[in-house]
Amino acid sequence: MEAVLARMRALDELLPAQDGVAVFNRVYLTVTETLHARISQGEFPAPRRAEALSVRFAERYLTAVEADRAPACWRPLLQYRRHPGIRPLQHALAGINAHIGHDLALAVVATCRALDCEPRALEADFDRVGDTLVSLEEHIREDLMPGPDLLEITDPLTHLLGSWSLDRARGAAWSAARLLWTLRRSPDLAEEFTDSLDAGVGLVGRCLLTPTS
Repeated sequence: MEAVLARMRALDELLPAQDGVAVFNRVYLTVTETLHARISQGEFPAPRRAEALSVRFAERYLTAVEADRAPACWRPLLQYRRHPGIRPLQHALAGINAHIGHDLALAVVATCRALDCEPRALEADFDRVGDTLVSLEEHIREDLMPGPDLLEITDPLTHLLGSWSLDRARGAAWSAARLLWTLRRSPDLAEEFTDSLDAGVGLVGRCLLTPTS
């Protein structure tokens, strides 16, 4: 866990503050620091499993933003990271969408393979990781809200925010992880599903990054 935290802190120092990836990175750094503290304090019944899942989850994000060609789900954020008409909250939610909607399911499967266990063995840890993410969502929105204009129902950002839910994305990620685990002996089908998941999450990300000014 310390290794992925170090990589996130290095990104935070490297990137301009207004860069869309930097906005998401700050949010995710806070999430990962909170998870690390909760695991260290014994709040997870199986800390080894929880840390394994959290590390593989974080590594997928770090690999994506450092890659020459990122997965489709991450490309909208990378392409529009400096767009002047996109607000910081949109960048944060687009990153969360990619990470929860795509990366989390794959991280669950990778952790199950590494620990030689079924997804149900990780369900309690998955739920606690998800609870940490959901508990921070309100804080994230408060920190990055653009101001009183958000309260106006005609503001396009109001509609964008209302169209996406972290809790729904977490539920979909668990279903995707279980399906991918079932398909592990059918690699062609697993790859087809993974590609479809990647593309679908990427499409949602592009909608979240619709310029509002």
